[in-house]
Order: sequence, then C-alpha cells, then structure tokens
Amino acid sequence: MQAHEIDYTIYGEEMQYVEIELDPNEGVIAEAGSFMMMDNGISMETIFGDGSQKDTGVMGKIFGAGKRLLTGESLFMTAFYNTQSGKKQVSFASPYPGKIIAIDLNKYGGKFICQKDAFLCAAKGVSIGIEFSKKLGRGLFGGEGFIMQKLEGDGMAFVHAGGTTAVKELAPGEKLKVDTGCIIGFDQSVQYDIEFVGGIKNTLFGGEGLFFATLTGPGTVYIQSLPFSRLAGKVWAAAPKGGGKSKGEGSILGGLGDLLDGDNRF
Repeated sequence: MQAHEIDYTIYGEEMQYVEIELDPNEGVIAEAGSFMMMDNGISMETIFGDGSQKDTGVMGKIFGAGKRLLTGESLFMTAFYNTQSGKKQVSFASPYPGKIIAIDLNKYGGKFICQKDAFLCAAKGVSIGIEFSKKLGRGLFGGEGFIMQKLEGDGMAFVHAGGTTAVKELAPGEKLKVDTGCIIGFDQSVQYDIEFVGGIKNTLFGGEGLFFATLTGPGTVYIQSLPFSRLAGKVWAAAPKGGGKSKGEGSILGGLGDLLDGDNRF
C-alpha cells in the first residue's frame, strides 16, 4: 500500500469537519484553507505538486502543480505529519454548508473523478490531478463540469459537497441527467457527456441553463443539492447593490424602518 493508512471521524450535520488520526510518521495532504485544528506534535510542510509520494523530479513537480493550476486551485498543498511517538489528530472543515464524503479509492479501482473544487484532504500518497475531457462538446459547453479532478491511489480521500447528498448506483447502460454544477463525483466506470436541453422555450425561459450532464452506468454517482456557484449566485442577487443598505426586505416596517433608523435623507 503506497498511501498512508489513516483513521477518521466526521463530525457535525450541516457544517461538518473531519478529524483524522495519524499514527507516528503518518501524513495527510489538504487543500489550502481547509485546516481547522491539530494536536501539538504535528508538523506542517508546504508541498509543490499533486500531493503524491512519487519522486518525479523538478519537471514532474512543475507539471503536477500546473495541472492543479488548470483547475483553479493553488500551486501548493499542505502536508501534515505526525512526528511524535503517540497518535495525534488533525482536523479539516468544509468551506460552506453541506457534507463531507469519505472516498475509499480501493473500492473504485484506485481512481475517483470529482468536481474541480470538491477535494478537501487525503492520505499522503494520494495523487490529485485533472481529468481532461476527450470530447470537444464538453469543453465548449460543460461549464462547471468540464475540468474535473481525479483522485488516484489506494488510500482514503475526502471531498465536500453543498446541501444534501444523493448517491445513485447506475446499472450498465442506465443514464442519469444532472445539472453540471450538481455533480460531486463518480467512479471511473461511469461515462460522462454534455447534452443540449432542447426546445426554444426551455432555452430562452427555462432558467436552468442550456446544457446538462449525462452520466451513463455502470458505476456510482454522487450528487449535491446546492453547488457553491448556485449558493453564491443567490447571495449576490440578494445583496444590496452599489454599497447600499437593504430596504427592509422581509420587514413589517419596510420603508418606515429606514426612516426610523435615519437611513433616508431629507
């Protein structure tokens, strides 16, 4: 086994975090900004590349870092090692409301494909790269689902998802149509493509986008109910524009409340 064998516990309901227990000399890699807390005795190291243990030389590390750059992530990752004699814990938190999903790569043939911003952390030795699309249509119209991350190795990896998570087991030839942003990930046996919604009314007035993803079995598919892009869009749409103050939306007083707090000028 190349990846470190780690134990873990996931805590919380809507804002979860994962606590990873490291034996002496064990390590875990994490995306920048996901760290929450750790025991004394764990050392941190900034690494350049895809997070695997392979000694690929300078050019290999540059290529691995470049693959991460294409997914919009940092060139660097952080590794946490237990340098003491006893067991130590380190914890990583979800960046927004949702669930943390534990992925045992051994169960998926050593490879799992996920959204480009889904990765949270993994056992040291797991490689985090990109899954290039081989079809032009996915590149032109895939949107959020075009550039996918791939997690490779034989250890545990953790991804996070927004809202509620659905798990679908697809039979051979069974097809599932999904909003591109709602895909968390799927195993390598699942075929992925982009399909036009169709219909002039759907295109102009549907409000669901022009394309959706089609996932064809066999294999396991993870779906999220609230992708971060959708959450951010709703927050942006509801935010006061131009640095202004909210005009009492949802308030019984409404505009009268603005008068009372001195918001309006005479």
